[in-house]
Amino acid sequence: MAQVMQDTEERASTRHVPVLPAETLEALAPRAGGRYLDGTLGMGGHAAAVLSAAPGSELCGLDRDEQALDLARARLAPFGGRAHFFHCRYSRFAEALKELQWDKVDGALLDIGVSSLQLDENGRGFSFYGDGPLDMRMDQHSGELSAWHWINRESFARLKECIATLGEEPQAGRIARVIVEARQKAPIDSTAELAALVEKAYPPAWRAKARRHPATRTFQALRMAVNDELGELRRFLDQILAWLPVGGRLAVITFHSLEDRMVKQAMRHWAEGCRCPRHVPVCVCRHQPEVRILHKKPLQAGPEELAVNPRAGSAKLRAVEKIAEAAV
Repeated sequence: MAQVMQDTEERASTRHVPVLPAETLEALAPRAGGRYLDGTLGMGGHAAAVLSAAPGSELCGLDRDEQALDLARARLAPFGGRAHFFHCRYSRFAEALKELQWDKVDGALLDIGVSSLQLDENGRGFSFYGDGPLDMRMDQHSGELSAWHWINRESFARLKECIATLGEEPQAGRIARVIVEARQKAPIDSTAELAALVEKAYPPAWRAKARRHPATRTFQALRMAVNDELGELRRFLDQILAWLPVGGRLAVITFHSLEDRMVKQAMRHWAEGCRCPRHVPVCVCRHQPEVRILHKKPLQAGPEELAVNPRAGSAKLRAVEKIAEAAV
């Protein structure tokens, strides 16, 4: 078992490249002695950069994936007691901070989406490039329903809605119908089976023009549904601003248009001044902006980063600095 873990660590260290590392560090602007939250610790790449850049700083790292958390512990071991680890959803960050007796954090980071570790391990069921069980749970010991349940138990209507909404898949109806017809004969148990069914559902003309595998959006939708990823993000955004002091910063990296839209709308809402209805001629709400948006447009990977890390292609970084406490 020890050898298996060592092999996993070696593979992870060689393939794991943090997305937008320089841009993230600039957005967070970590300072010496500060306290930071990494809600999606992964294998600790961003966390290591923060702790290295800010002497004497501390970091609270959360992850739902126990394997990733173990790898992060090993990677951040040189920082000793400056790194704190919690196995939990990032929407429950307040519980971790209270356990540490922190009342504020000087910066918070989310790097949302599936990690290289999860994608590259066939047994996790996240990818259609290798055959594995239909799992897709970020926390395999959570007791939550896996992708197998969604594929073999959910109704046609729910499957179609999931694939259409979370995957933004125009062929959602055809795909859901093919899945339902196939499972009536025998359960669909593997990622390879599901990928083949989705490919079969695609019209030949669409398959010929597709730039990506036809199953890409369906797998994305299932992963997001299994892990309630939009719900997680909404719950986090509803809480985080109260935990930042004036001058504190929040940076969020997304890989999906729905997540990016949610982050953009939340940040714009925080940055608003007057919130009076348009028909009111003079401001009576006296609301003041709570944050300053650091970049007019999201930051994205440049050619040099994409050359070494193609998965960064869809990453978008948005960041804000808190400039005022919310009015009571």
